[in-house]
Amino acid sequence: MTTLLEVRDLRVEFRTRDGVARAVNGVSWEVDAGETLAVLGESGSGKSVTAQAVMGILDSPPGFVTGGQVLFQGRDLLTMDREERRRIRGARMAMIFQDALSSLNPVLSVGYQLGEMFRVHQGLSRKEARARAVELMDRVRIPAAKQRVGDYPHQFSGGMRQRIMIAMALALEPDLIIADEPTTALDVTVQAQVMGLLAELQREFTMGLILITHDLGVVADVADKIAVMYAGRIVETAPVHELYKRPAHPYTRGLLDSIPRLDQKGQDLSAIKGLPPNLTAVPPGCAFHPRCPRTRDLCRTERPPLLPVTEPVVPMPQARAGTPLSEAMGEAEVPGRTSACHFWKDELHA
Repeated sequence: MTTLLEVRDLRVEFRTRDGVARAVNGVSWEVDAGETLAVLGESGSGKSVTAQAVMGILDSPPGFVTGGQVLFQGRDLLTMDREERRRIRGARMAMIFQDALSSLNPVLSVGYQLGEMFRVHQGLSRKEARARAVELMDRVRIPAAKQRVGDYPHQFSGGMRQRIMIAMALALEPDLIIADEPTTALDVTVQAQVMGLLAELQREFTMGLILITHDLGVVADVADKIAVMYAGRIVETAPVHELYKRPAHPYTRGLLDSIPRLDQKGQDLSAIKGLPPNLTAVPPGCAFHPRCPRTRDLCRTERPPLLPVTEPVVPMPQARAGTPLSEAMGEAEVPGRTSACHFWKDELHA
């Protein structure tokens, strides 16, 4: 697989009157061509700020990238000048924002806004750009695209507006799309349609997709791997099915336990107690320890590093004979699995 985007030790801070908020504090992950990475976490965990820093659209001030690298196809976006980065943004990397109504200009028709991509990046005439806008609206299955290309954003439903945002991101057939909460405020049926459309288009163009969300239900069907964020850091990474089956961090388990289930009808929903920390005063040790049901003394004093998750290795002939794990010959890293918990083994085997 070809690595499209690699984020290395990214750090972003916001300088406020109340102090410095380290919204992204040493985040690292990567996404390959044709792969979907889901970035999960509660509001305020640093997901969207990471995406804005990657795209180069962070409001500065008050936000500042203070360290790390963002390598797109091997080139560091953070060291590029503004004009070079602008040429990449939209043409080779694109973003779908969470609130389509506020992201689209209310006084310009959707056809004009879609066509602007072609006028700016490809130098097409207004007539040619409008024709391409109709093609894009057809591609994302907006009914009667030719008749509706002159309509304004408020004349479309929430789901249709989100399709227009997808069309805008796809306009120049980029290599990578970042979708920031693309199904926010949509009902479940429309959510499924939008996510199905995104997955279909991703396969068609072999794009990399970064899906930023707090909705684990959305992630399960479309993601290949997951990075879980808490208080500006990655606390767990795993292939999607492994994470759902056996989380290796208590925060991830708390998120999974909070999903409503059909077999728990009539029961109270599980919730993670407390609130996420104030990023200007993150507690010492593990940032999650004030809310964690497994907190021990070590958690309060020492911050756990993000380390590979390992499993016992049993020689094959003995394994067939049922050799217990206690007699295993060492341990091996589980591909793609990491956890920032001192006691991840307890969580993994809970």
